[in-house]
Amino acid sequence: MIRTRVQAAVDRCFALGVERDLWTAAAAGGYAVEEPKRAGQGDFATNLAMVVAGREKRKPREIAEALVGLLSDPANNGDLFARVEVAGPGFVNCFVKPEVWQGVVPAVLARGEDYGRGHSGEGRSVLVEFVSANPTGPLSVGHGRQAVLGDAIARLLTAVGYRVTREYYYNDAGRQMRVLGESVQARYLELLGRSGDFPEDGYQGEYIREIAQALVNEQGEALKDAPDHLPFTKKAEEVIFADINATLARLGIKFDHYYNEHTLYEQGLVDDVVASLRDKGLVYDQDGAVWFKTTEFGLEQDRVIIKSSGEPTYRLPDIAYHREKMRRGYDWLVNVLGSDHIATVPDVMAGLEALGYDSGKVTTVIHQFVTLMREGQQVKMSTRKATFVTVDELLDLVGADVARFFFLMRKADSQLEFDLDLATKEGQENPVYYVQYAHARLCSIERQAREKGVVPAAAEEIDFSRLEQAEELDLLQAMAGLPSLLESAAGALEPHRVVFYLQDMAAKFHGYYNRHRIVGEDLALSQARLALARALRVVFANGLQLIGVSAPESM
Repeated sequence: MIRTRVQAAVDRCFALGVERDLWTAAAAGGYAVEEPKRAGQGDFATNLAMVVAGREKRKPREIAEALVGLLSDPANNGDLFARVEVAGPGFVNCFVKPEVWQGVVPAVLARGEDYGRGHSGEGRSVLVEFVSANPTGPLSVGHGRQAVLGDAIARLLTAVGYRVTREYYYNDAGRQMRVLGESVQARYLELLGRSGDFPEDGYQGEYIREIAQALVNEQGEALKDAPDHLPFTKKAEEVIFADINATLARLGIKFDHYYNEHTLYEQGLVDDVVASLRDKGLVYDQDGAVWFKTTEFGLEQDRVIIKSSGEPTYRLPDIAYHREKMRRGYDWLVNVLGSDHIATVPDVMAGLEALGYDSGKVTTVIHQFVTLMREGQQVKMSTRKATFVTVDELLDLVGADVARFFFLMRKADSQLEFDLDLATKEGQENPVYYVQYAHARLCSIERQAREKGVVPAAAEEIDFSRLEQAEELDLLQAMAGLPSLLESAAGALEPHRVVFYLQDMAAKFHGYYNRHRIVGEDLALSQARLALARALRVVFANGLQLIGVSAPESM
């Protein structure tokens, strides 16, 4: 928005400097326009003069003075700046005119639900794969963080114009599923009063007994002499996937597509990957296993892709799956994975390169684990499975809004300590309620104004120059920054930036509200502030929607 206008003004003046022989074009594309980190250094600053000076062996301040002259001329910048000045060794600080910031309100109101949305991804498609938990049990809080992170990334990418497909990749075959079926079979036989050998590393959760009981209710003793685990595995998959989907629905998450790992085997795609790598001389046999020459792609050691038992390692089907994703023609592939996958990602990317695909089209977001804390101690509260806390148990405690917000309060690669004491509070010390209360308070402002007989005016009837308090200009600048924030957050796949932004906006607004009357005796000022409140409400609603959190109108 305004940042774009400032960037355009600097670019225009740089080009004018080239035309007038003030400097050469050597610095083109090498300078930046940014918001200063310290107050008093302008609304925007550029290092253009320092970049030019470095490339042309000249004095930075001399170039900066020339740039200030160009930027200060309204003919070059559309009367954008109140003043422009040189700072430090050659930075140029730009102070935007108040009336430019005041024009943010009608712009926000005009765009409404679309405010903040961008176009950087238009014409491009992206596949976002996340959760991808095998149907062997309920979702853990770690899966919950991944689910919310992946969904928020998909929402961000959609907001800047990408055509987004959400995909869930899972395995319903292999050793894990066999052990799952055998675990249910053993519990089924126990419920019938018969002895069953429980797998040494079987699934111990209460949910296994629940699935077995469902089979007893449906089938009676019909499966007591079943020759293998298959009917038990099938039932377990059916029940657990229903459970997973119900949990995801509670979080407001829905997938566009599911991809089954077993399909890769049925269609011969895994064997085809091995054959293709053999043809290229990139696999070899040793100690009864099949090895992939990952060292050919800069990795420290080769990797086993088929064990001596004949069972593929995770890397092999993952390579086949990524090749299929590539073949589907997406412009960008985004994977959201837990930190337990960090070791396999380079091997899978090497596999893609070996098969002739550009691994640069794949971006992997690795998230760290979640620790639930209460009174400073780690919480282990699962009733369904002794080794982890389920997402459903967490949602029963705090609800979806709080869970989603807290899962996004840290950067993905940071360990997340989920403070249950804070999350279960319903006061403003809870960051979710603090942000939601800002939206609810903004809604109440208009209701109260109408009760006093003040009906909000149309934007063209409002004198926005009345928004001249320092806190008002601060709010306007923050609102103006939402479009560029969303573009950068989407490009970096970092939805936590939206959470930080909303928390900062809430602090600014609550502080402003506590010091200034919105509706008073001065009708023109009241109308300007009511419009500001409406624009802020749009910003909060749009920001909360991007992270999948509700925007209540009252609290």
